[in-house]
Amino acid sequence: MSDAAQPTAAEVRAAAEAVKTALDRHLAAVERRSGEDDPAVYEAFNQLAAAAETYDELLYDRYDEVTPFEIPGVEDAPPYTGPEEPAGLSVLIRRDYAVVEPRRLRAHAQRIEAADDGSAQTSSTVHGALGLLFGEFEPDEIASRHKEFGLEEGDSTLWVTASDAPAEPGEWLEAPFEQVDPQRVVCRFDVSAVFDDEEGLEDEDDLEDELTPGPDEDGGLDPLDADR
Repeated sequence: MSDAAQPTAAEVRAAAEAVKTALDRHLAAVERRSGEDDPAVYEAFNQLAAAAETYDELLYDRYDEVTPFEIPGVEDAPPYTGPEEPAGLSVLIRRDYAVVEPRRLRAHAQRIEAADDGSAQTSSTVHGALGLLFGEFEPDEIASRHKEFGLEEGDSTLWVTASDAPAEPGEWLEAPFEQVDPQRVVCRFDVSAVFDDEEGLEDEDDLEDELTPGPDEDGGLDPLDADR
């Protein structure tokens, strides 16, 4: 980080004062808690976590020092306030990918086109190839074969949320991921490289995969290998 982008000493001091204030508020909320899942305690907890994280970042940027605070992660979900016996549920999934081998992606899309009439020629662009790929394969199959398609996995998450009643047909199609109530999340599962203690070993495995050409599922050469 450049000197111009570094926080000032006053900003670090202000962040430290914010942590002290958040500590007092959290203790006061705990002392007044009305039950195990008191929303005031949860709110004070989040405010303390945010203040501590800000202070930790500014302290490091300014002085190259860290704090002993462990910032709560996604496992610290808000208390569930949904129905005891949900009549419906929604499964929200997000998977991120990087397109690391566009030629490999387009080669697979061309094979899909060839199996059809081959007249559309949408495989010549990356976005067209992606449309063909996701139109041909289920998302779970793409997730299991992403390297084969020239993709690299990023973060992913799956949320299961409870509802009082199933949604009406077409009710949420225009904005399917808006207005998700985190307090109705029954469970969630997150995957990220930041959780992986063996990231370096995985990178070495990925490098070996890139250097070792292999046959495709039909036993022939991969379309990319044929071009080399």
